[in-house]
Amino acid sequence: MSGKADTGPAWIGVDWGTTHLRAWAMDAAGRVLHDDASDRGMGTLSRDQYEETLLDLVGGWLGTGTVPVVVCGMAGSRQGWAEAAYAAVPCPPLGAPLTRVQTADRRIAVSIIPGLKQERPADVMRGEETQIAGFLHLNPRFDGVVCLPGTHTKWAHVSAGEVVSFQTAMTGDLFAALAHHSVLRHSLADEGWDGEAFATALAEAQSRPEALAARLFALRAEGLLHGLSPSAARARLSGLLIGAELAATKPYWLGREVALIGASTLCAHYETALRAQGLAPIRTNGDAMTRAGLLAARAQIKEPTP
Repeated sequence: MSGKADTGPAWIGVDWGTTHLRAWAMDAAGRVLHDDASDRGMGTLSRDQYEETLLDLVGGWLGTGTVPVVVCGMAGSRQGWAEAAYAAVPCPPLGAPLTRVQTADRRIAVSIIPGLKQERPADVMRGEETQIAGFLHLNPRFDGVVCLPGTHTKWAHVSAGEVVSFQTAMTGDLFAALAHHSVLRHSLADEGWDGEAFATALAEAQSRPEALAARLFALRAEGLLHGLSPSAARARLSGLLIGAELAATKPYWLGREVALIGASTLCAHYETALRAQGLAPIRTNGDAMTRAGLLAARAQIKEPTP
């Protein structure tokens, strides 16, 4: 739900991604009072547009006092509102102080959560650290791997409350590029699914990941010569890419407990892939983990002075 609040919230949590912006008005215990979203992601904004964009979304929730606003995601990138420097792993997911942003409107006190970096092999994350923090806030004894499927899927080894290491796979980016900007765009459906085709492609890619490029073109050839349906081709493309990702990240998930955080449909595909390897991954709600992480970050900052 969204709308105006009769009294201002205790604080506001914001997830500011590259393409979308989400905000939640919260009470002190972390319960959602109001929520709203827009398509004004980082990729559409110049630095001087962030405050106005945020106020357009949450201004109706504000009273006369000053409300803390905790922001995660790409608003803290070099191209964002204010750069929030990365914390180096191994460290807790909220491994560095929040970055305070100066605002013209005194009704908001904005702080941005830093991302995480890994020096060798070089890797970065921004936004996922908040979801990992939320998961650990709810599961403080977890020791294993957190997988966050998405455009850039993250595999994070977590132990003793810290992110020990992580690895990123551009699987979602590759799927979008191949599906919309390669010859395969003529062979794939925009919707539809074939579970058997997905499972077969998963097994093929994990057993012979070095053959990925050849198997990708086979999707086009099989459509032309043998009538491979567009929905089956779509599922096979997904299976090939996720299978290759699992082959590359095997040192992370093999023999470990795995938790999945992300969109329901995408996490379901990863769950199928991991169950085929004998694992029983924990499924979570991505938005709930984000809010729990924002709540954990909120506890680190002092109340603003009116």
